[in-house]
Amino acid sequence: MFYCGAMPLPPPDLFLRLKARGAATNGAGRFEPCLRVREDDGWDLPEDERLLRTEVTEERPRSVLNPVASPDLGFDRSINPYRGCEHGCIYCFARPGHGYLGLSAGLDFETKLVARPTAPEVLARELARKAYRPAPIALGTNTDPYQPVEARYRIMRGILRVLSDWNHPVTIVTKGTLVTRDLDILADMAARHLVQVGISVTTLDAGLSRRMEPRVPVPERRLATIRALSAAGIPVRVMVAPLIPVLTEPELEAILAAAREAGASAASWILLRLPHEVAPLFRDWLDRHEPGRAAHVMNRLREMRGGKDYDAGWGTRMRGEGAFADLLAHRFAIATRRLGYARDLPPLDTARFGPPPRPGDQLSLF
Repeated sequence: MFYCGAMPLPPPDLFLRLKARGAATNGAGRFEPCLRVREDDGWDLPEDERLLRTEVTEERPRSVLNPVASPDLGFDRSINPYRGCEHGCIYCFARPGHGYLGLSAGLDFETKLVARPTAPEVLARELARKAYRPAPIALGTNTDPYQPVEARYRIMRGILRVLSDWNHPVTIVTKGTLVTRDLDILADMAARHLVQVGISVTTLDAGLSRRMEPRVPVPERRLATIRALSAAGIPVRVMVAPLIPVLTEPELEAILAAAREAGASAASWILLRLPHEVAPLFRDWLDRHEPGRAAHVMNRLREMRGGKDYDAGWGTRMRGEGAFADLLAHRFAIATRRLGYARDLPPLDTARFGPPPRPGDQLSLF
């Protein structure tokens, strides 16, 4: 059935088995004029009860370096090896990006992925341009580059090889333990001050994690990933992100302590962000999984967002405003100081940047 015009998100689709999926709805994106809703037609016929499978299409990009102009971010360029994310985190602020593909920020975002297998080759061409000037490239700031599909496509490994060959600095943010597959490249780059890795730990409660971020490795495995990266000499930051009032916020100090014990040397936090379609998706999830705390979570969040579900203002979107936001910042500062976290990770080196040697090149004497 089709409805045209502005419509609320449809009710949960009762005909799909949504095991290990974050969203329960698939409302049309904000750019779509029509909404498709599946309804019972009254016929007593068997319905498809198979699990909703992940579909992957491939894209051949002309460019993979994305310029970033946001004044409250610490980088000016990024790469996204994938569009959409199978991790299915219900709170993911990147979900609305699927609307630009004519897809939903709900189930489409976590089941209809786009892979960019030629990204390493395209990146190498972009780095070779005479006008190119190096600065750290951010990976994982939108969708997770080490989501499950990376095990098959290995796009991240190809990108890291290119960056390593060019002595180009990179920062990585992930929840995926698959990052340890690339320890050989990452450790070598770390020895040249070319890489930093941020591991996101939202909660230490495995049950809550499984409901909220259904295809993400459980918290203990993410702590083990921090331990493995740190042991290999790779600078690691724990990212308590997103910090969800009432739901995960009480764990702030415990997460920081566990990550510090695992070897993280720096830390950061970001308040829950609910842009565009993410707000109704998250409210629906709260009503289904945390009905007793749903109103408390949203009321506390709105206290820090000027009475709204979200405020995208520069400088405050990551932290919020008001007394409770100040209290969170104060708690974080006290805990990181007590645990001995560094203010930041060591700076990355851009001076080494240059083309990799080619067969027949004369070797340097120094």
